[in-house]
Amino acid sequence: MRKTILAVSFLVCCSLAAAQQTLNNDAVIKLVKAGLSDDLIVTTINASPGAYDTSANGLIALKSAGVSDKLVSAIVVKAAGTVPAASTSTAGNVAPGGMGSVLAGVPAGVDSVGVYYQDPSGAWQEVNAEVVNFKTGGAVKHLASVGIVKGDVNGMIAGTRSRLAMKVPASFIFYVPEGRSPGEYQLLHLHVNKDNREFRSATGGVVHQKGGAQKDMVDYSPKKIAPRVYQIVLGSEITRGEFGFLPPLDMASEKSIASSGKMYTFSLE
Repeated sequence: MRKTILAVSFLVCCSLAAAQQTLNNDAVIKLVKAGLSDDLIVTTINASPGAYDTSANGLIALKSAGVSDKLVSAIVVKAAGTVPAASTSTAGNVAPGGMGSVLAGVPAGVDSVGVYYQDPSGAWQEVNAEVVNFKTGGAVKHLASVGIVKGDVNGMIAGTRSRLAMKVPASFIFYVPEGRSPGEYQLLHLHVNKDNREFRSATGGVVHQKGGAQKDMVDYSPKKIAPRVYQIVLGSEITRGEFGFLPPLDMASEKSIASSGKMYTFSLE
C-alpha cells in the first residue's frame, strides 16, 4: 500500500513539473509525434509557460512537422498573451449578429492570411476572391502589366453579382500579411453594368487626397482581435448593393505582388 502511495505521489510530482516546464515549438512537435491528442496538447499549451517562434519560418516548420492548424492556432494565441475563450462552441468568441464581444484569440476557421466572413450559423468561412482587370488609357490590362500607375485606376470584375450574398450586420475578419495594416484594404462600392462590375480605386492603399476614387470608397472601422487579425462589422449605415475589399496594391515595381489583381467581393441585401 505504501509503495502504491509513493508511486502515485511520484507521478503527480512529475506531472506538476511538466506543467511548469517552458514549452517551445520543438516540445509541441515531440508531443505530436508521441501520439497525444490535439485537445490534450492544447490543454498543455494553455497550462504551461511558453516561448514560441511564431514567425513565418517558425509556423512553416510546425506545419512541415505535422502539427495541425488547431495546435498552431493555440500556439499563436498563447504567444500573443491572450486567453482562450471559455465557450466550447465554434462561434463562442463572437456574439450573435457578428458583433464582437471580448474576443479572445483567433476564431476557429481563421487559419491563414485572407478575408473571412461569418455565415448564418456563426462559423467563419473564407471569402473567395475574384479576378480584377484594371483599365487605364482606354485599354483593359491586367494589373501585372500595368506597372507604376499614378492616381486613380478603374477596376473591372466579370459578372453582375458576387457569389457571396450577405445581410446586415455583416461581419468580416482580415488576417493581414506581415507588415500590412487593415487600413490598406479599400472597401469599394461596385457599379453594376450589363455584364460586369466596375469601381474606381486609388493606387497605393490608403487615400489621403481628394480624387475620383473617393466616391466609390466606403469607410469602415477595424477592431484588432489578435496580432495581424482584425474584425470589421458593416451595419445599417451601409447601402445595399455590390461591394468588395481590395487588397493593397503595391506599385513599387512592375511585378505584381501575390494579392494584386483580385478582390474579395460580396453582395449586401
